[in-house]
Amino acid sequence: MRDLGVGFRYLLRGQRWVARHGRQYGFGLLPGLITLVLYAAALVALALWGQDLVGWATPFADDWSSPWLGLFRGFLTAVLFALALLLSVVTFTAVTLLIGQPFYESLSESVDRDVSPDGTAPESGLPVHQELWISARDSLRIVVRAALWGVLLFALGFVPVVGQTAVPVLGVFVTGFFLTEELTAVALQRRRVDLRDRLALLRARKTLIWGFGTPLALAFLVPFVAVFLMPGAVAGATLLARDLRGEEIAEGEPDGEQEPASKGDAGW
Repeated sequence: MRDLGVGFRYLLRGQRWVARHGRQYGFGLLPGLITLVLYAAALVALALWGQDLVGWATPFADDWSSPWLGLFRGFLTAVLFALALLLSVVTFTAVTLLIGQPFYESLSESVDRDVSPDGTAPESGLPVHQELWISARDSLRIVVRAALWGVLLFALGFVPVVGQTAVPVLGVFVTGFFLTEELTAVALQRRRVDLRDRLALLRARKTLIWGFGTPLALAFLVPFVAVFLMPGAVAGATLLARDLRGEEIAEGEPDGEQEPASKGDAGW
C-alpha cells in the first residue's frame, strides 16, 4: 500500500516541475486546449440529442405508460452520458498526446535530463514518422481496451446496488490505470519499450500506478482541469517511468527526495 503514496508524490512532483519551467508548461497547454474544444463540442451534442438517440434505440418502449417511459429513457440517457464522460476521460489523454507529440516528447526529455545523474535522456533513434505511427497504433489499442472496459462497466451499472456503488469506484481505478499507461508511454517509447512490455511493467506495480492515475482520473472529471494538469502529468509520468525501469532519479529533483517503492503487487 506504500506504493499508493509514492505514485501520488510522482504526480505532485511532475506538477511542481512544470511550475518551475514556465516555457515548457506554456507549450504543453496548447494540445490540451485543442482537444478540450473538440471534446466539449461532442459532449454538448450528446447532451442536446442524447435523449433522441435513446428513443431511437428503444422503440419497444414507445407504448409504455407514463411515468415509466420517461423514467426508463431518462435513466438510459443519464447512463449514456456518464459512459461518454468516462470514455472521454480515458481517450482525452490519448488524443491530446497524439496532437501534442512533439511538445510532450520535448518536455519528457527535459525531465529525464534534469533528474538523470549524468544529465542525459534516452532516445529511441527512430525517425519522427515512425514514432508517430507507433504512438497512434498503440493509443488505438489502448482505447479499444478501455472501450471494452467501458462497455462492461456500462452493463454492470444496471445491477441493483452494485451498479450505483462499486461500479463507479471500479471505473475510476480502471480509468486511472489506462491514463497512466498513456502518459508513461511518452517516456517508455523513447526507451524502445513496446506496448506489451509497458503493460507488464504497469501490472506488476498496480498500487503505484493507481496512486498516480486514480487522483488524476478524478481531477480530469472536472471541466478544464485536464488541460492545465496535462503538462505536469507528462512530467510526473516520466519520473514514474524511471521508477518502473529501475533508473536512478538524482537527488534534488522536484521535491528533493526520492523514496523507492516496493516491488510487490502482481497481475491486473
